[in-house]
Amino acid sequence: MMMMMNESMTTEMQTCMDACMECHKMCMETMTHCMSMSKGKQMDMKMMSMMSMMRDCAEMCMMCMNMMMSGSEFMGRTCMLCAEMCDRCAMACDEMGGDKMMECAAACRKCAETCRMMQMMPA
Repeated sequence: MMMMMNESMTTEMQTCMDACMECHKMCMETMTHCMSMSKGKQMDMKMMSMMSMMRDCAEMCMMCMNMMMSGSEFMGRTCMLCAEMCDRCAMACDEMGGDKMMECAAACRKCAETCRMMQMMPA
């Protein structure tokens, strides 16, 4: 059963979807920033791991939005996994330091918070 965007879309769902979209955007922008900063240099394992985490986080945010839009029965569990991934990405960004990384960490934290609120919502 497909849920249309303007039917049965709660304020909480819209807030969570907005946070997921922002987190996706910030992770992708931050990955681009990291790549531009390392031009011509070999990336160390920590940076490669960080970029992989940001990519995974961005993909999970997109999947979470898709689950909410479709009204999937797996929405709650998907939101919980998204929250966990966003928390880990935020911690990793904090460790790296720098303005762009802090912006990404903040977007990840907000997404994690809104996703946690979604876990109990019925599809």
